[in-house]
Amino acid sequence: MSVDLGLPTFRLRADSPSAPGRPDHPGLIDRFGRIATDLRVSLTDRCNLRCTYCMPAEGLDWTPKAELLTDEELLRLLRIGVERLGIREVRFTGGEPLLRRGLETVIAGTAALRTRGPAGEAGAPVEISLTTNAIGLDRRASALAAAGLRRINVSLDTLDEETFRGMTHRDRLPDVLAGLQAARAAGLDPVKINAVLMPGQNDHQAADLLEWAIREGYQLRFIEQMPLDAQHAWTRDGMITAADILRRLERRFHLTPADPSQRGSAPAELWHAQSRADSCLRGTVGVIASVTRNFCAACDRTRLTADGQLRNCLFGTQESDLRALLRDPGRSDEDIAAAWRANAWAKKAGHGQDTRPAGADDGFIRPSRPMSAIGG
Repeated sequence: MSVDLGLPTFRLRADSPSAPGRPDHPGLIDRFGRIATDLRVSLTDRCNLRCTYCMPAEGLDWTPKAELLTDEELLRLLRIGVERLGIREVRFTGGEPLLRRGLETVIAGTAALRTRGPAGEAGAPVEISLTTNAIGLDRRASALAAAGLRRINVSLDTLDEETFRGMTHRDRLPDVLAGLQAARAAGLDPVKINAVLMPGQNDHQAADLLEWAIREGYQLRFIEQMPLDAQHAWTRDGMITAADILRRLERRFHLTPADPSQRGSAPAELWHAQSRADSCLRGTVGVIASVTRNFCAACDRTRLTADGQLRNCLFGTQESDLRALLRDPGRSDEDIAAAWRANAWAKKAGHGQDTRPAGADDGFIRPSRPMSAIGG
């Protein structure tokens, strides 16, 4: 079955040395005219929670330290991405990025980078954000903000302590809430909440979470569970879909779609929400429907794993090894940039999962890595 994803077209020239048919473009352009300017960087595959939709309670075998990028290697890649390839936004993820030693140093080094103008002149600074579970953030939020961090997303699926323990196998909800308060006090803005609804666990708490987020001034985003759990327990017909999420919220909120023209490449569909019980309680809520309503046509992201592998799609099954190029003394920055461009050029039109009928999961090729190793 063919599906029209609404992708832009691009007139190609067959004069690129890095990939057949690739135009002479300095940035990370793909065959459909999309240009990646947003880099997601995983700093570690380790995590101090064991969320049921991510990894087993006993944890995983962590990547050996020798295989992880050093701070110096990572900052070299970031410099190449920003100065040569047009990266304008960098989001640090994990695993849990707060477990990475020297995080403040990495952020400060990234904040010192500048994009390049048409004549090679220094341009704007990079926009730096972080996705975290916020455990330990209360002690580090000020230092991270001083280093150059501007925005933060915190993963939080419930406000109920018993539910939190059941979903994460840890009793750390007070630490997460303390981290959220510290982020706001440090001037990180906006503070966004990422929540995943799981059937029979927290799906009945969706409206409670939205009411709390509006009252506290946080921006809530519900994310569909994705087929990236280490246990391979995900099934499409067993997940809470975007439509399910909206139905749960509509029991207590009037929802009005936000102007879709303002969405751009953002993954979340936004809705204006007003409480049915209190007309003064109003705000916005986002739904990231990675599976059932993909946003591949507007994707502007490229991804780097903690061990130096480059991915052009979260659901992709192929990687490019930048670590090997970094550790080869005969390879230049331009060699690395050319490999990065070739990786972007090979990007597919979409991941295809949203076009499959319910129950037809056995034909979907899962990535070999779980989310904790890829980076959110």
